[in-house]
Amino acid sequence: MGFRCMFKVLVLFAVTLTVTATSVAGQAKAGCQSNCGNISIPYPFGTGSTDCNISKRFFIRCNTSFNPPKAFLTTSDIEVLHISLNGYLRIQYSVGYDCYNSSGSAYYFDAGFRLSEFLISHTRNKFTAIGCDTYAYVEGFTGRAYSTGCVSFCYDVADLVNGSCSGIGCCQTALPKGVTDYELSFDSYWKHSKVLSFNPCSYGFAVEDGAYSFSVSDLFNINFSKRKFPIILDWTIGNRSCMEAKMDVDNYACKQNSDCVEPENGRGYLCKCLHGFQGNPYLSYGCQDINECETLKPCSGTCHNLPGSYNCSCPKGFEGDGRKKGTGCNPKVKPHFPILVGTL
Repeated sequence: MGFRCMFKVLVLFAVTLTVTATSVAGQAKAGCQSNCGNISIPYPFGTGSTDCNISKRFFIRCNTSFNPPKAFLTTSDIEVLHISLNGYLRIQYSVGYDCYNSSGSAYYFDAGFRLSEFLISHTRNKFTAIGCDTYAYVEGFTGRAYSTGCVSFCYDVADLVNGSCSGIGCCQTALPKGVTDYELSFDSYWKHSKVLSFNPCSYGFAVEDGAYSFSVSDLFNINFSKRKFPIILDWTIGNRSCMEAKMDVDNYACKQNSDCVEPENGRGYLCKCLHGFQGNPYLSYGCQDINECETLKPCSGTCHNLPGSYNCSCPKGFEGDGRKKGTGCNPKVKPHFPILVGTL
């Protein structure tokens, strides 16, 4: 094979590899379904065949009876709204409620769920309670039993302020770290008898921080009990630390141009593309070089893209580091030699 022919083959292979790797970056395993309706399903999650997800806990059930199809977490009824390779996913879950009439309690729903493999984010969620005669609390397990709650009171609609959730009609509190499940319960001091005319129900729910803003009308909206709110769950790979995971080469999930990251919440580990690379660190060749010369345009001189980095150079006759935020490129100063005039 001639040199020119071989060169063309190598160039074609490099271009094909780049295009293929770029197309799968952040996406599904090769040959697997990459979406469920409007939801992207990136590996290590997968849907359809069990070969498409890294383990059974990362299986996404795609229910095509909806239009568009909806994604659900494993075999549960918990709907998935978004999956992030940064170690979290957004789900949607129902509001819990405890409603009264003039005769006393009428109907209630103690919302809650159990997640043996995922953690409810303690930094991205708030437990929220709504009502004017409301004590709502959650109980669950963090390696040991936990309980936390919120108390909310008011006596008149005039006391309430839209957007305020400081204990008058609405209150919020943080969830503890390491929560895998929660069960919601309610109590009412006067069974809403003093506020029944404008607030017959207590409501409670975990919600992504910032995703809910209190509205006074929520207190007497009979359809509020049907609402669902987003919750952020944290996920990791396995139960091993980075050091332990790297020792098991065959099952280590972090691929080329990536490294292991310890999670903020729970055990296990995450994978992250190295600096200067982007894409899906769980797929072979999923982390691709970022061409800083095109994306950042950092050079005032000539930019040279390198794997995971770049450098700048100045043209002949100029000096400097060639960077826009550095010394740039400046004409070299020619040395000045004084002219010596002889004397007779």
